Amino acid sequence: MRSTRNERIGWYFYDWANSVFYTSVVTVFLGPYLTTIAKASAGADGFLHPFGIPISPASFFPYIISFSVLLQFLFLPLFGSLADFTQKKKLLLGVFAYIGALSTMGLYFVESSNYYLGGILFIIANFSFGISSVMYNAYLNEIAEPSRRDAVSSIGWAFGYLGGGVLLAINLVIVMNASALNISTAFAIRICLLSAGTWWALFTIVPMLLLRSHTKKRILPKGENLIKIGFKELFKTIKNARNYPKTVIFLIAFLLYNDGVQSVIALAAVFGQEELKMDISTLTIIILMVQFVAFGGSLLFQFISKQTGTKNAILISILIWIGAIIYAYSFLRTETGFFILAAVIGIVLGSTQALSRSLYSQLIPFGKEAEYFSLYEISDKGTSWLGPLVFGLALQFTGSYRLAILSLLVFFIIGFTMLWQLNIEDAIKKMPVQISPDIT
Repeated sequence: MRSTRNERIGWYFYDWANSVFYTSVVTVFLGPYLTTIAKASAGADGFLHPFGIPISPASFFPYIISFSVLLQFLFLPLFGSLADFTQKKKLLLGVFAYIGALSTMGLYFVESSNYYLGGILFIIANFSFGISSVMYNAYLNEIAEPSRRDAVSSIGWAFGYLGGGVLLAINLVIVMNASALNISTAFAIRICLLSAGTWWALFTIVPMLLLRSHTKKRILPKGENLIKIGFKELFKTIKNARNYPKTVIFLIAFLLYNDGVQSVIALAAVFGQEELKMDISTLTIIILMVQFVAFGGSLLFQFISKQTGTKNAILISILIWIGAIIYAYSFLRTETGFFILAAVIGIVLGSTQALSRSLYSQLIPFGKEAEYFSLYEISDKGTSWLGPLVFGLALQFTGSYRLAILSLLVFFIIGFTMLWQLNIEDAIKKMPVQISPDIT
């Protein structure tokens, strides 16, 4: 079956559709908004007590990010195995895209002191986001031959940042003109959260129409069921992963440095609000700027990767992230400094992830794309867990946002070291020969 330009456009459009969740919900609005609601709901001792566990209101959002991704850690590999066996990637993408979109729309109803509703809806939405992204990423090997994956992956990321930026610009107009519209800022934010879910749902129609299945599904053996088969395939994948040790090393390195990336993205707005006392309108302007800088940065680093190689381009981007963390801890004191830091981060934001996805796609066995990308997704866009957990614990025990942001440095340093020492060319050479799709 031939992979067409229209199908690649359909693939790009899912990044356009779901990036608004990543941008407007995770990065900008929900963290500060839910933190404010959680603070208003705290008891006399200053803590929340869900299930009797004392939690700092400031740590609530990082904790629910971690919990949602812990669920992904437990279930994404199973869904990946099922997708590869049944070849139902498109169906699973659509089902979980709409579960995620509807849960995001439900965030409109989070107000007053019902922080727990916000937590539950976000957990469902982020979990669904992760599963749909596994299916989306697994299509990369089917729609692009290895030599074109850097370009296709980078275009997808750039398209996503552009889509996220367009809706965020609309959201910014709503928030900045809340008083003129005779609504509160809190109500304006709820409208923005609703719009993100609506956008996600509407534009998911495009990939649902254009994406196709490229391989035949396997017949279910007599006496078996899909859940049982899913676990068998998962255990088989884990066992066979020993045959690809360099793939495992790359995956661990990616899980570390990208966990740091995702943590910075998810917690930047909270840091700006709580540490620098910036208002939500200013934060929205900054994150909006980042979207369009990231669009250009994705394409810039695609060019750099052609000159230096994909691995070296990723290493350069990680070094910039390390510098950004050190700057935030030691020197960041003003809104101007936050603007400058955000612009620098924007340059490497999409490139780090786009090139990592492209490189990883060349390190996985043919026919096992969804299974291996389910492991990759544990720290892909918007789905970090260890970083927010470390950030939340550091914040809860020290009360310092600067020390909390500094704690993320270890993820970048270890991830950089592991990737730097890995012989990527040798790993690619030892992969089984893949049958590349025909490209038209």
